[in-house]
Amino acid sequence: MPRFAANLSMLFTEVDFLDRFARARAAGFRGVEYLFPYEYPAEQLRQQLDDNQLTQVLFNLPPGDWDAGERGIACLPDRVEEFRAGVDTAIAYAQVLGCKQVNCLAGLKPATVGDDTAWQTLVANVSYAAEKLAAEGITLCLEAINSRVDMPGFMLDTSGRVLALIEEVDADNVRLQYDLYHMQIMEGDLIRSMECLKPWIAHIQFADNPGRHQPGTGEINFSNVFAAIDQMGYEGWVSAEYRPSGETDDSLGWLSGVK
Repeated sequence: MPRFAANLSMLFTEVDFLDRFARARAAGFRGVEYLFPYEYPAEQLRQQLDDNQLTQVLFNLPPGDWDAGERGIACLPDRVEEFRAGVDTAIAYAQVLGCKQVNCLAGLKPATVGDDTAWQTLVANVSYAAEKLAAEGITLCLEAINSRVDMPGFMLDTSGRVLALIEEVDADNVRLQYDLYHMQIMEGDLIRSMECLKPWIAHIQFADNPGRHQPGTGEINFSNVFAAIDQMGYEGWVSAEYRPSGETDDSLGWLSGVK
């Protein structure tokens, strides 16, 4: 059975954020992730992990102004210093939380920035982050996010774009974060794609499509997908990053059904 983690930015939102750790543990999860830790002192989050015997699986580098619609700043040429400061902040949190993976959101390319300028900025920023994180034993993940439904204009919207970036950066600690929901929208053929991409995949996330709800609400055959993840020998975490269609606990039937 895959090692499942809960994304606390999406699951158990019926309670305050700090109470979600205990809810995740009670539901049977052993790992947690969330979008960003930066609203809370790292030591406070560490205490929640320890109290509930949970592993911090992943979080994202600072994304810019999330509430204003920014979705990462790694491709923005006028935000390089802010990006680099964010790498230092993420490392400080990862050290306290014992987290060995952080994700870089590439960002939305502004119409005023040329394609080549945005790409070269992204390459330079990822290269910088990879070197800094490697010194701390941390893997830098890069996620492809669909540009059809959720984030039009996102710089990395296919696994091929991520692999092109990984190849250009050429750092041993840069890997692919494979999100089943986003890749079902952009590419499909999930099992064969994961099998081909396995050498580069460091982390997997999932939600059903359409709707981004729990398994069983959409078109993805999760029984087959989870079995394939096991069969291909993937040893990383598989994180539930969906929006429950009702109460979170009522959405977890898929978890008890996985063999």
